[in-house]
Amino acid sequence: MAALTIRNLDDATKAALRVRAARHGVSMEEEVRRILRETVGPTPPAQLMGQQLLRRFSGLTAEGFSLAERQPPRAPPVLG
Repeated sequence: MAALTIRNLDDATKAALRVRAARHGVSMEEEVRRILRETVGPTPPAQLMGQQLLRRFSGLTAEGFSLAERQPPRAPPVLG
């Protein structure tokens, strides 16, 4: 395992880190490890756009939502 020393960390950041670690019930060192794992750890495989949208909006209902009547496409412009 590697060791990391962080110098010149301002007091406000250290205090916020201490509070965050206490809130999660872990040491400051463990909190920093968690933050680093979440931030720079392996990225999850990309999802398709449809899967992302389905996950994002799966809890919503379609009550009161209706699509507008579809119209045939207009004719393309004539050049010349």
